[in-house]
Amino acid sequence: MMLPLTPILGAIATIALIVRVLLIGRRPRNYPPGPPTLPVLGNIHQMPTQDAHLQFEKWAREYGPIYSLMLGTQCLIVLSSDVAVKDLLDKRSAIYSDRQEMYIGQVLCSGGLRLLMMRYGPTWRMFRKMVHGLLNVVTSRNYVPYQMLENKQMLYELLTEPEGFLKHIRRYSNALTTTMVFGWRTPTYEDRKMKQLFDGFSAFAEINQTGAAAFIDFFPLLRKLPAFMLPAQNTARELHTHEKALYKGHWMKAKEDIRNDNINPCFSIGMYDAQKKDGFSDDQACYISGTLLEAGSDTTSSTLYAFVQAMLLFPDVQRKAQEEIDRVVGPHRLPVMDDLADLQYIRGCMKETLRWMPTTILGAVPHAVTQDDEYMGYFIPKGAGVVNNVWANHMDPKRHPSPREFNPERYKDDRQSLGDAAANPDGSKRDAFTFGAGRRICPGIHVAERSLFLGMSRILWAFDIAPEIDGNGKAIIPDPDRLTQGFVCMPEEFPARITQRSKGRADTVTKEWKDAERECLDPTTKQWLQSPIEGVKALRGVS
Repeated sequence: MMLPLTPILGAIATIALIVRVLLIGRRPRNYPPGPPTLPVLGNIHQMPTQDAHLQFEKWAREYGPIYSLMLGTQCLIVLSSDVAVKDLLDKRSAIYSDRQEMYIGQVLCSGGLRLLMMRYGPTWRMFRKMVHGLLNVVTSRNYVPYQMLENKQMLYELLTEPEGFLKHIRRYSNALTTTMVFGWRTPTYEDRKMKQLFDGFSAFAEINQTGAAAFIDFFPLLRKLPAFMLPAQNTARELHTHEKALYKGHWMKAKEDIRNDNINPCFSIGMYDAQKKDGFSDDQACYISGTLLEAGSDTTSSTLYAFVQAMLLFPDVQRKAQEEIDRVVGPHRLPVMDDLADLQYIRGCMKETLRWMPTTILGAVPHAVTQDDEYMGYFIPKGAGVVNNVWANHMDPKRHPSPREFNPERYKDDRQSLGDAAANPDGSKRDAFTFGAGRRICPGIHVAERSLFLGMSRILWAFDIAPEIDGNGKAIIPDPDRLTQGFVCMPEEFPARITQRSKGRADTVTKEWKDAERECLDPTTKQWLQSPIEGVKALRGVS
């Protein structure tokens, strides 16, 4: 007697479905090693909600320079050595420059417009070329006058209101970036739009680090659930609404200034011409310029803030750095860019700050591979995310003995610029991995180097940095391992005592700023009276 065929086929289909579901999250044998998995979840249950960099470093010590994490339906490859980063993200950049789909970060938070998270392809390459036109090693030199002015204001603010040092550092980096991108400067920290930028980016980084975002990314079926069950989606949409309004307001003002021939040399000039040629939308243009503003404002200020903490915690380093500055520069003038070649210890302080407290602590956003690949005998599947494990590389005791010690002597013989070090074909000769790698490397690396050098050398020329004293007369010592959360981070806020090194130096700081303010800025608007950069027209056609 034959059994009915339909129930048998149904049972087989059910079993096949169950097996298929149970295989989700399982690590195939030929993948790089990694922590044990659970069916369906893979390693999601092991992903930390706080200080993820510490767990990623721990796994690197346990599983080696390349390991894998199975996150639901997706695979994440983690690169935790200088050689692995160089071999894959740099040397094989043609296939390691994509992004995975990021539903919360790119679709909901950014309307699909954020260059940082955009998939690799013709559109990304076109926009990347525009950005390169603003920030490449040759063009970026033109913006030194902008950096000098904003630096002088920061020094004066540190002199007159030292307890607000974080806000002065943030204004410095933001004002420089707005001038480079839009042609106007941020004269005061109380600027509402600057506060919105920093607050908005913090919220963006935080929501993209949550478990809810991960589950929605790694299990796409969850996106069909009712909104009340996934409040992160509504939060993301609200962030995008406010962020887009901010960015679009900046861009539309820049367009108006360009049409009225009333704009300083900046990136928006080249993008205006590119938009007329290529026809991309104002929404896309505002996100390209807006996220440049976001990146330039946040990462430079976070690094300078970490530098202040390092000088507070390592007074011997501060003393050695000031001795070098005094020997090379003397007490009567501020350091300038031409002094960099003779301030090797300061160069070391800059590189050591980037290593000791990397702002993009896990490489910001993972790369993705566009085709199946093999490395060290392991299979890397098409579509896998690829993490540049910056913290683990920087804290590798084989590369950097006593890695939590701030020691600029590590770079006493390293005279490479940050860009040259990143491009060095020998991965072991790279100083820091903070700026990323391959075709996704941060294009602002050259501008950042100048801003950091001017900031660090001049702060130490003018000021002493020491711990603040509490009500009981005890020094307040910050914990360098207490960091803000998100894919871009910085030290948790801490107090510090910043005092002038001498009256003569304080007088120089005051005179430099007052002269610049009088000669360069409109007394009412505090905007440039006349651009210090020749040839606005030269930036037309940056694309």
